[in-house]
Amino acid sequence: MSSGLVLYVGNKNLSSWSLRPYLALAQAGASFDEVVIPLDRPDTREKLLAMSPSGRVPVLRDGALLVWDSLAICEHVAERFPEAHLWPEDRVARAAARSVSAEMHAGFSDLRREMPMNIAARTPRPATPAVARDIERVLSIWTEHRARYAERGPFLFGPFTIADAMYAPVVTRFVTYAVPVPAEAQSYMDTVLALPAMRRWTADALEELRAP
Repeated sequence: MSSGLVLYVGNKNLSSWSLRPYLALAQAGASFDEVVIPLDRPDTREKLLAMSPSGRVPVLRDGALLVWDSLAICEHVAERFPEAHLWPEDRVARAAARSVSAEMHAGFSDLRREMPMNIAARTPRPATPAVARDIERVLSIWTEHRARYAERGPFLFGPFTIADAMYAPVVTRFVTYAVPVPAEAQSYMDTVLALPAMRRWTADALEELRAP
């Protein structure tokens, strides 16, 4: 049973925005159904408009309630499952986690454009100066916050939070494009990739490519 929760997502190999709320729901221990809407098909737009006010994925249906946009869904999940502590309990850490999550949500356009998420691909490429600046900023966020909260756990703010969900697609991008990272960043990437929910998503992404 899904308790009325249905998450509509795009192709798991490509949809970075869909991955984020999926991880939030999974890490919260929520029971939910998934509906994958393949992108770039003749009927994609029609299907999206039938279930999403924005005509985009992801969308979460919670009974009669619709929530769209990755970060809005994650916020809703945090409120729906407060026991999961998807935001840090500490006020200072929570403010920082919200800030870096919003920064990822609104920024890093060069990284998104030039290194789109493609979990199955292995396409090493040098970073342009603009992408290199985005990568440098991501790495500084990872290093600063993971070091500050290391005694609480292996994620950015100790235990898994929405901030980790927001940066998980970047982890896959760094793997796909063979972005060189320092050992501390690699340790964080390994931690995210080892999450059972992340492993399930990755397996589904690879299976998509084998489907007719």
